[in-house]
Amino acid sequence: MSLPDRFWKRFFDVVLSLFGLLLLWPVILLTSIAARFDTKATGFFCQQRVGRHGRLFNVIKLRTMRPGAGTTVTVKNDIWITRWGAFFRRWKLDELPQLWNVLKGDMSFVGPRPDVPGYLDQLSGEGKILLELRPGITGPASLKYRDEETILAQVDDPKAYNDEVIWPDKVAINIDYYRNWSLKADLIYILKTLR
Repeated sequence: MSLPDRFWKRFFDVVLSLFGLLLLWPVILLTSIAARFDTKATGFFCQQRVGRHGRLFNVIKLRTMRPGAGTTVTVKNDIWITRWGAFFRRWKLDELPQLWNVLKGDMSFVGPRPDVPGYLDQLSGEGKILLELRPGITGPASLKYRDEETILAQVDDPKAYNDEVIWPDKVAINIDYYRNWSLKADLIYILKTLR
């Protein structure tokens, strides 16, 4: 990705995230209040994720699970997911606070999903180029695996299936995204996500 490409991608992210926050702040506020009452904890959930160049940052999401959940791989109908949490996850409302991460520059609208340490930061060879990208709210791998929790609920060992099947496929998809990036493609991924 060239320097002008990076400039236009970042410019697009800043404008769209600012517009999104101005438009959606009432929704974010109301859903965070609902999450607070539903989980009996804070409405927002922050977790360290691996960002561009391997730098750690705190991703912000609506809290959808009860405090004490000890896994980073969740399945559909997970006992830790609350009633409102399931609704927020289904409609991706839990991702809305990440507009702030995009505005700050921790994330982009489109790119690989930000992972917990132990995945993206452990890539070697060709996969290391993904560390040059800001993580995204959506992207081609996110769209392909939009029902990932349902897929993982159908296997005996969700973590092993994620690590051995889904994760390597996501890496390949994201490498292709990096090599063939265009602003037009980003707009298409965003529209597909909204749809």
